[in-house]
Amino acid sequence: MKKKISLIMCGLLVVGTLFGCGNAAQTGGTEVNNESAQTDGEGTEEVEETKQDASTEQTEIKIWHDGDEAIMKTIADRVNASLAEKKITVSFEKKTGLTDQLQLYGNDAANGPDMYLYAHDSLGTFVEMGILAPIDDMADAGVMGDLLPMTVEAGSYNGEQYLVPVYFETLLFLYNKELWNGDLPTSTEDLYEYMKANTDTAAGTYAVVNQHSTAYNVAPFINGFGGYIIDKDGNPGLNNQETKDAVEYNKKFAALQADGDYNTVTTLFNEKKAAAIIGGPWLISGIKDAGIDLGIKSLSDFVLPNGKALAPYSGVQGVGVMKHAAENKKEAVTEVLKAIAAPEVGIDLANNSNCAPANVKSYEDAGVAGNEMIMAMKETADTAQPMPNIPQMSVMWAPAEGLLAAVNKSGEDINTVAEEFEKQAETAIADMQ
Repeated sequence: MKKKISLIMCGLLVVGTLFGCGNAAQTGGTEVNNESAQTDGEGTEEVEETKQDASTEQTEIKIWHDGDEAIMKTIADRVNASLAEKKITVSFEKKTGLTDQLQLYGNDAANGPDMYLYAHDSLGTFVEMGILAPIDDMADAGVMGDLLPMTVEAGSYNGEQYLVPVYFETLLFLYNKELWNGDLPTSTEDLYEYMKANTDTAAGTYAVVNQHSTAYNVAPFINGFGGYIIDKDGNPGLNNQETKDAVEYNKKFAALQADGDYNTVTTLFNEKKAAAIIGGPWLISGIKDAGIDLGIKSLSDFVLPNGKALAPYSGVQGVGVMKHAAENKKEAVTEVLKAIAAPEVGIDLANNSNCAPANVKSYEDAGVAGNEMIMAMKETADTAQPMPNIPQMSVMWAPAEGLLAAVNKSGEDINTVAEEFEKQAETAIADMQ
């Protein structure tokens, strides 16, 4: 078991998007004391003291995270305002190396958190650590019913719900309006034709750049073809026929793109040597600094030859509950989950930090509806697939990207190398046991 967790932790580091309850004390407990208060004056005095203590008691729910402090402040401000009358306070505490910290303190009620907010792909690891509680009886349909189905799916593991999603991100088609010629394509074949006509590799100018040998960036093709890097049962799919077809199809796009590493493609786009880039919201600040007139299109708008749309992975940021908090602070945790899932939280996050909300009602806000990037991510949520949240995914990136590099950069035969890297993946998964 120690070996398994150690390997999982290493993979996560390589890969590396909220209790006796004070409220209860004011209701049932007070009524019981009021009955005894009718017997003598001394009892009445004691009851009054109990009522006063209960009315001033403040319950704190501590949430650990490893994210942007401004985003956490936005959540905390809105949630605390909505819970003020319930005598519940939420505090966020940043922990670098959150996975390690949760492994050490996840079951420690005194020194650990009550909840955590983190990317969903770590969920399986945390569940297998034995530190998380399912939230089905704390977050009912009234809480989860307005959340985008893709984000809800991201927080499910082995048939149980563990996360309330808050916001998410996906890859997008980002283009320079000054450099792009004509209309935007609606199919990947039309996009390829545009790339052939507008790419000059000798001059170092490109129509579209992408991290063509990075598994996360090729996943839109793999998922759209019906392939998979790993399935929900932990079986690798690198030699799956649909996966091989997708990798082979991506190869012709890679031939018209730059080398494919993150720094290269980002620099080319920001220096206006590429008209478009496939990337995520993490690129936006650099693009704005470069003074680019940016256009944004959902990858779901591009149709593959099989008639299906590109289907990128999605990363979902959600809140989970530690077992000890579910056992001892259930009523307060339930209130926090309800408050954090509210559309107002999503509206604040969208307007303050450009986060795409998990709550579909957030998009009814005029400011959110007018945000081109956020609306493109909402559209992409129709075809996007949550990145696998099983522990085995942590060891799949290396063999998947070995396969892509062998095909795109070395020109090796897809059938031969797919079999080779499938065996590497199987070995890596077996070593986790």
